[in-house]
Amino acid sequence: MKQLSRLPSRISLVAALVAALACTPAWAVDSGSTGADGALNPTVNTEIVLPASGILNYTTVNIPAGVTVKFKPNAANTPVYLLASGDVTIAGTIDVNGQDAAATGTDGDGMQGDDGVPGLGGPGGFAGGRGGRDDAAKRPAIIRGGAGLGPGGGIGGVEGGDGCTATGYYHYIGAGGAYGADAYANYAKAYCNASVIHALPYGSSLLQPLVGGSGGGGGLGGTNFPGSGGGGGGGAILIASSGTLKITGSVTAIGGDGGGLAGTGAGGRGAGGSGGAIRLLASNVTGNGTLYAVGGCINSGGNRRQYCGSDGSYNQYGGSIGRIRIEGDAISYAGTNSPTYVRGDVGPVFIAGAPTLRIASVAGHAVPAVPTGSNDVTLPATTTDPVSITFETTNVPVGNTVQLRVVPAYGTTSEAISPAITGSTAAGTAAVSIVLPQGPSTLQATTTYTVIVASIEDRKLIEKLSRLAQNGRVEKVEVTVALQGGARARLITDSGKAFEMPYEALSAVGFRG
Repeated sequence: MKQLSRLPSRISLVAALVAALACTPAWAVDSGSTGADGALNPTVNTEIVLPASGILNYTTVNIPAGVTVKFKPNAANTPVYLLASGDVTIAGTIDVNGQDAAATGTDGDGMQGDDGVPGLGGPGGFAGGRGGRDDAAKRPAIIRGGAGLGPGGGIGGVEGGDGCTATGYYHYIGAGGAYGADAYANYAKAYCNASVIHALPYGSSLLQPLVGGSGGGGGLGGTNFPGSGGGGGGGAILIASSGTLKITGSVTAIGGDGGGLAGTGAGGRGAGGSGGAIRLLASNVTGNGTLYAVGGCINSGGNRRQYCGSDGSYNQYGGSIGRIRIEGDAISYAGTNSPTYVRGDVGPVFIAGAPTLRIASVAGHAVPAVPTGSNDVTLPATTTDPVSITFETTNVPVGNTVQLRVVPAYGTTSEAISPAITGSTAAGTAAVSIVLPQGPSTLQATTTYTVIVASIEDRKLIEKLSRLAQNGRVEKVEVTVALQGGARARLITDSGKAFEMPYEALSAVGFRG
C-alpha cells in the first residue's frame, strides 16, 4: 500500500571537482604549482586539511622516514592534488586509504552504538554501504544491506534462498566494491562460475579524470544485531612535480575492510571497498618504494585484511584493485606496486573544457552547486511519490538521456532513464520521475553519447583523431559524463579497437562533440 506520509528523506549527491589549468607540452613538465603553500616538511605524523579545490601548491615536498601524511577531506570530497614546483621526496608514507567499517554485534569492543556503520572513502573515494538493521520478524525492507556508494559500489546483502540466481549463494553477505576490475559476490565463481550480479569497473587507466574507489556493500541485518557495514573505497591522489619525484617510502590508496561481526542472531558481513587511484607525474620518477591501491577485505577475529579477493572465489569478501599510473620524461622507479602501474606519456595535470552533468533539483528543492555527498537535500515528510529529479548539462549534445541511480541506506538500488536532454549543447536540461525510498539515499547520474566521425566536416580533425588511435580509421567517439569523475572518452576504429583517453586529449586537437 502506498503511504501518503513519509519520514523526511535526506538526499546526498556525490560530485567530482574538475579544475581547469593550461596544458603544457610533454617535454616541459610543469606541475602547475603556484608555490603558495610553501615547502611541505613534516617532522611528525600530519593530517592536512584539504582546501575546497583539493589543490595543494607547494614549492618542495619532503616526507621523512617514519612520518605519515594524511588528508582531511573537504566538503566536496575532491581527490588530493599535491603539486610541487620543485622536487618531491617521499621516504615516509602518504595515506589516502578508505576507512574500515565499524565492528558490529559482540565483535571488537562490544559497543553497539555504531553497529552497521560503513567505512568512509578516502579523499575522492566513496563510502561503503550500511549494514541492514536487525529485526526479529526478518522484514526485507528493514534487514536488507545498503549498496556501497560510487560508480562501482558493491551490492548489499539480501534475503532469499541460495542458488545460482541474481543473488547467488551466501546472499546475506555484501559484495565488494569495484574500480580497476570486476568485483563479484562472495562464492560467485566457486559455485556459480561468476554468473551472479557483480560490480563493474569504471574509469580509465589514464586516471583522467581522477576519481577514487567505490564502497563495499553492507551485510543483511540479523534478528538481534545489524549486519556490518562495507568498507570505504580508497581515495585518489595526484602527486605532480616539475622536478624529481623520488619514492623510497610508500603511497597507499587501499580500500577499507568490511566490519567485523559476532554474536547470536547477528546479520551478514559487509565487504571491502575497492582500491583507489594513484597518479604520479614528474620530469623524473625514481625510487624503490611501494605503491598500493588494492581492495579492502574484512575484519575477522579482531584481525584486519582477512579473506581478501574479489573474483568470487571461495570465501572472498574483498573489493577490487584500484588504478596506478606513472608519467614522466624519465621513469626509473623500481619499487613494489599493486596493482601493477601503467606507464604513460606526460599528460595535462587537469582536464579543461570537458562536458559536465549535475543534479539541479530534487522534488523542487534546489541542490547546492557543490554537493557534499551528505544530506545535501532534505525533503519534508509530506512529500509524495513520484518525485521529479532535474539535471543540467554543459557541452553535452541534446537528444541524449541521463541514467539515474538511487542508492538507499537500506535496501536495493533502483534506476531510471530520463527523456532526451533538451535546450542546447551549451546548456541542456532533462528530468525524470522516480519513487524515492524513505530515509537517506544517495543519487548518482551518468550520460553517454556517441559522435559519428563521418558527420564531422573538418577533415583535418578526422586525421588528428586517427593519430590518437595509432593511425586507425576512427568511426565513432563515445563520451561518458558522470557526477563522479567528470568526462572520459573512447575512440572506436573500424577494426573494433578502442582507445581510452581523457576528454582533454580530444579537446586539444579541436574536438568539441
